[in-house]
Amino acid sequence: MYRGRRHAQNRVAPVRRCYAGEKMYRVAVVEDEAGYREQVRDYIEKYGEEHHLTFDIVMYEDGREIVEDGEHVFDIIFFDIEMEEMNGMEAAGEIRQRDENVVIVFITNMAQYAIEGYSVGALDFVLKPIDYYGFSFRMTRALERVKKKETLEIVLQTATGIRRVYSGDIWYVEIDNRILYFHTNTGRYSMRGTMQKAEEMLRDYHFVKCNHWYLVNLKYVTEIQDNIVIVAGNPLEISRRNRTAFVRAVTDYIGGL
Repeated sequence: MYRGRRHAQNRVAPVRRCYAGEKMYRVAVVEDEAGYREQVRDYIEKYGEEHHLTFDIVMYEDGREIVEDGEHVFDIIFFDIEMEEMNGMEAAGEIRQRDENVVIVFITNMAQYAIEGYSVGALDFVLKPIDYYGFSFRMTRALERVKKKETLEIVLQTATGIRRVYSGDIWYVEIDNRILYFHTNTGRYSMRGTMQKAEEMLRDYHFVKCNHWYLVNLKYVTEIQDNIVIVAGNPLEISRRNRTAFVRAVTDYIGGL
């Protein structure tokens, strides 16, 4: 289903394709050439159909439009670099100052802009003319980066009451005698439960088992030494059974940063 409304005279109406029960990802396309603007939108919609993902797409004709838009916050922004009023590099710099989490991807026909793009934390570049295969690869990378920045609020029913903990603050989860211990930035909290339940709850937030007793947040892995992983300064054993999958998960996570 599509829904849209016009927010400003020079803005293109947002386009939304909805899949029931799916998270909606907010994407901006900033491109002064109508043909490329429509092509990127069509590619995003095609990607959403193929992967059953929901996107709320807002399109802008110039960098200044998105900089002056105080209504929207985006997960991903595709910036054309060469635009007349405010180019994509300048606009991305302005956006980055107020949003350190948004994923920025540049659209350009000049690959030499890549070095300059690192100054605003750009993830990648899409080269013109745009082909769908290359675009979909970068879309996947962008979504992986978005998911790494997401966090889950967990309400723990502890022995002393209720405690709110965010997945991004958890170093690892330990199981002992059907008690889950959440080791976090602010302390250790416990509640009754199973490791299977913890895995299901945290699977989408980059938690992987290193052995039967520990579920590790890959964000806090700093080193692997033989059969030991260092998590926020804590040495945890990697079991022989879990080693291959765990090391692969760590490698994939680091490679996607």
